[in-house]
Amino acid sequence: MAKTSIVTIDLNFQNKTQAIASYLIRHNDAAVLIESGPGSSLPALEAGLAKEHLSPRDVTHVLLTHIHLDHAGAAGWLSQQGAEIYVHPNGAPHLLNPEKLIASATRIYGDRMEKLWGEFLPVEQNQLKVPKDAEEIVIGSLRFVAVNTPGHAEHHYSYLFEDVCFSGDVGGVRMPGFPYLRAPMPPPELHFGRWLESIARLRKEKFTRIAPTHFGIYEDAEWQLNELEKNLIATEKWLAGIMPSEPPIEELREKFEAWMNEQSRAQGLTDDVTRAYTLANPLGMSADGLMRYWKKFHVPS
Repeated sequence: MAKTSIVTIDLNFQNKTQAIASYLIRHNDAAVLIESGPGSSLPALEAGLAKEHLSPRDVTHVLLTHIHLDHAGAAGWLSQQGAEIYVHPNGAPHLLNPEKLIASATRIYGDRMEKLWGEFLPVEQNQLKVPKDAEEIVIGSLRFVAVNTPGHAEHHYSYLFEDVCFSGDVGGVRMPGFPYLRAPMPPPELHFGRWLESIARLRKEKFTRIAPTHFGIYEDAEWQLNELEKNLIATEKWLAGIMPSEPPIEELREKFEAWMNEQSRAQGLTDDVTRAYTLANPLGMSADGLMRYWKKFHVPS
């Protein structure tokens, strides 16, 4: 059986290629996007659709892996153009009323909010769809399965389609051309145990390709899940070695960045590729997530 064509639309985030993707799948009158990307990337999304002879009004469905701004920021605008928006039950209330989400992000990004993320509009209520875990989403002859995959966030779905897993952030961040990935670990919902359980669950599914939002479709899904698991275990071990000295957050950020940069150099990453990894996965934010995880879940021995 022939594979359905999947078009990778590069959203050219902050003028950087291969940082954020939106994936387009078409069949007859259906035009399905996996991820909307942020509001700031709408011009690139429109340009990518135009190459496929589509306009935003032609987009019929958008499947969001989770509600972080780089994945879901343009969903409200697309719902106004007529698209149905699919999202995890834990994320749905924040798409209808994004004020809390915007306020939380503004505390982090301050006056860079608009430049980084653009406008985050609420999703039209009658356009919002909330599938259950393991539910099949049928769009014409296209069939997707939503799989609950917490660890990066509690509102995270991966979507299975034919032999592909659209893994959002729970599958890690990876750039084409380098056998290297990172785990994005922002606050407030990072949880190593649940993330490892999500990897174990995905391993049971029958897919050979994996498509993280950052960035691209890869043929070696098994390698990626194995590498991600090793990455998470190594990071938790590193954290356990650092935190007994109770470093302030600034020190933890410095130490984590140094550890990650050491890995990047060992992999021979160019400055340009390192910038793409950093845009897709800011290291300071992962350090903040690690600090919160430690304080919330670490049980002193």
